[in-house]
Amino acid sequence: MSTPNTALLAQLRAIRDLTNTEIRIAETRIGQARTEAVRRELGQNAANARARAQAVEATVRDLGGVPGWIGPLFGRAGAAVKALGEQAQPFDEALLGDLALEHQLLDRARYIKALATTDRNPHAAALAERLITAHTATVEWLTTVLAEEALGGPAALRRTPLQAVSGAAMRLVNIPVSWSARGIDRAADTVRSVPPTVNALLARGARAGDVAAKTLAASRDAALASAEQVTRREGADSTASALHSGRAAAGILEPDELPIKGYQDLNVNQAVAAIKELDESENVRVILAYEEAHKNRPGVVSAAQARAAAIIKEVIGLS
Repeated sequence: MSTPNTALLAQLRAIRDLTNTEIRIAETRIGQARTEAVRRELGQNAANARARAQAVEATVRDLGGVPGWIGPLFGRAGAAVKALGEQAQPFDEALLGDLALEHQLLDRARYIKALATTDRNPHAAALAERLITAHTATVEWLTTVLAEEALGGPAALRRTPLQAVSGAAMRLVNIPVSWSARGIDRAADTVRSVPPTVNALLARGARAGDVAAKTLAASRDAALASAEQVTRREGADSTASALHSGRAAAGILEPDELPIKGYQDLNVNQAVAAIKELDESENVRVILAYEEAHKNRPGVVSAAQARAAAIIKEVIGLS
């Protein structure tokens, strides 16, 4: 049976290598950040993970362990393989993989604390406590992001185009084909992630002339609004509701259809204050889509993201 010191050293080496993988994954996630605030948070997470890796390495050296120069190499390789594999995975599966890594880091940190206590090593015990705090916070953050994905967003991270296609394919295989408001919502999310021909035409129109692009967009939006009105008048309420959800997800509702009265006239501070009063994730999602499609003010977008996360934390019991 190994001594506490030997077991402690083995666990520190393991957590050092896993932390190097965590760093690379955090770096790959930066490109998927929905907002600048999330991008900064992920960048800080990567920097904090590097600091933790250095602290673990120093403790390994103090215990007489061999320097882990090969750990970062394995970390980069592991993260590269994971990132490549994720392109064929639905987005939620990729996030579940991140969450599994964080749980393993958290469990090992707790085990290290127990070993360090047994070995009467206060320095290692303090390091373990630092790791426990960090990984507990990351587990909570990833759990919230997954809940955002499950509840329809707005998620802190965006799908890559391939993940969007993969996720759509999985849903087609695993659920009956039926049009509903939720189905339209999901389809709209996929459309935003993998720009369709209409958006490509609009982009080309923008390059050819901004007026032409705006005309095309206005015609599209008016056609969708008219279709919703006609289907509702004809009594096809489910179809009308699906069209309304699609328009809401694309951010093309009329100002008087928004859940915040007079929203289009609010300045940043007023908009942020109004968003904080919303208590339904769906309403926050509608406002965020409208904001991103129109003024796209960073402070308002970040406030909507934060409010959505707070509501979702309440739903899953993390608040």
